[in-house]
Amino acid sequence: MLFAGFEERSFRLDEVEIFARTAGEGAPLLLLHGYPQTGAMWNRIAGRLADSFRVVVPDLRGYGRSSCPPNDADNRAYSKRTMAADMVRLMHELGHERFLVAGHDRGGRVGYRMALDHPERVAALSVLDIVPTQAMWAGMDLKLGMKAYHWLMLAQPYPLPERLIGADPVWYLDWTIASWTKRKSLDGFETEALAEYRASFSDPDHLHASCNDYRAGRTFDLAADEADLAAGRKIACPVQALWGAAGFPADTGTPLDAWKPWCAGSLEGRAIDAGHFIVEENPDDTLAALLPFLEKSRELLR
Repeated sequence: MLFAGFEERSFRLDEVEIFARTAGEGAPLLLLHGYPQTGAMWNRIAGRLADSFRVVVPDLRGYGRSSCPPNDADNRAYSKRTMAADMVRLMHELGHERFLVAGHDRGGRVGYRMALDHPERVAALSVLDIVPTQAMWAGMDLKLGMKAYHWLMLAQPYPLPERLIGADPVWYLDWTIASWTKRKSLDGFETEALAEYRASFSDPDHLHASCNDYRAGRTFDLAADEADLAAGRKIACPVQALWGAAGFPADTGTPLDAWKPWCAGSLEGRAIDAGHFIVEENPDDTLAALLPFLEKSRELLR
């Protein structure tokens, strides 16, 4: 089993149903996944984190075993603001009003939006292999556009990306995630985790939802970031940024420099010897960087 000892449960939160795995005791820690994955991406370190924390591993709306609410003309339904609100409600249902957050890829975007919109909830934030959405779009030059082509493709109007990917979704998923690793291989992914990603991505509703996630990234999320920058709003809690030495942020310049304008409090971080999927490609190094940050941050919950 990927998550031995974890409880699995679905939560009805207004218009969405969120699936989550939970285990451990102590300070609450919310672990958020990215595209095109599910909460299963945390399988290699979640158990070790549960030795010290109360770990919550959900599937974001539109992914995995969570539901796919209808989108709207403004893409608000799949905005990081709405996804962050889902997570605040989920943690409330579990009895956690203030907590630590670590998010990879899209989950990192949900995490930093949560820290901006709900500063009273997020005590500390670790973002894995991302720079802010506004910085990503502003830096979309030829080199980054070739590597992060999916940002442009998935944001195209329905049904173009859905039809193209839907012709062979498992091939697309396997090729995509392998191409984003340092070794250009699927060897770093657990068989059961891959099966979970493939099952979710093969479902037309979840494929459509994942495209809506990127449509929101181009519209609602970008506008929200630009509004925050203009207003001088910043993340108040401590922030850690970890990135793969062969990941996406490494092609945007210095990742910590990209985060500095967003952070009112402390900022730290470093590269991990991996591609985009640092948790799965190099779990030991990722945990060695993440755990000390979380352990010192737990004091902020007392």
